[in-house]
Amino acid sequence: MHETSQLALGAAAVGLAGTWAWRQRLALRPVHRASAIALALFLAAHLLGHLAGLAGAAAHQSVLEALRLIYRQPLVEGVLLGCLLFQMGSGLTLLWRGRGRRRGGVAWMQAISGGYLALFLLIHVTAVLAGRFQGVDTNLQFAAAGMHTPPWQWFFGPYYFFAVFALGTHVGCALYWNLPEPLRARALVGAMLAGWMLAVCLVVLLAGGFHALEIPARYLAPLAGLAGRG
Repeated sequence: MHETSQLALGAAAVGLAGTWAWRQRLALRPVHRASAIALALFLAAHLLGHLAGLAGAAAHQSVLEALRLIYRQPLVEGVLLGCLLFQMGSGLTLLWRGRGRRRGGVAWMQAISGGYLALFLLIHVTAVLAGRFQGVDTNLQFAAAGMHTPPWQWFFGPYYFFAVFALGTHVGCALYWNLPEPLRARALVGAMLAGWMLAVCLVVLLAGGFHALEIPARYLAPLAGLAGRG
């Protein structure tokens, strides 16, 4: 089967499953949670793959190539893409449904972090797919390009920081609602602190703070052009 067909098949399978769940009037929140657990494995591997860059760009590329043997399989990638789309759609639906009824700091942190993650994923996945369509290797240098093209670092620094911090916060909120009372607060604070530390490490890494990064000109050119420096 052609790779594009397999990718489309995987995405369609998730879409059909989501449609079936909707028609069966299944509670959206449990399905959203199940999808999140599946995506968490990929997101953890993806983030740790980037953090392998702490050992240098070559180490990151080696880890990335190993991970791609799994998640770049067209059927797997199609399922992941479908899960991402479902997660964004169901999350925004839950966000809208909860308007006017949301009470307490944890509920608001969950809503705000979820909303930001949906926005980030929409931008990030679109950029990655566009880069791959143009034949660009969407590796560490691709992710770091914005941090090395003034003035875009003032956008991409907070953009990446809040994405990782929002992920930690959102996971922490989910743990808060599903753990016994004595563990709730500690799990939330722990997840938020882990998100904050990982976010700082990632932004410093992309800025070249741990190791100098050589960014190919083809990665820098589009952003330089938008800044009027092309």
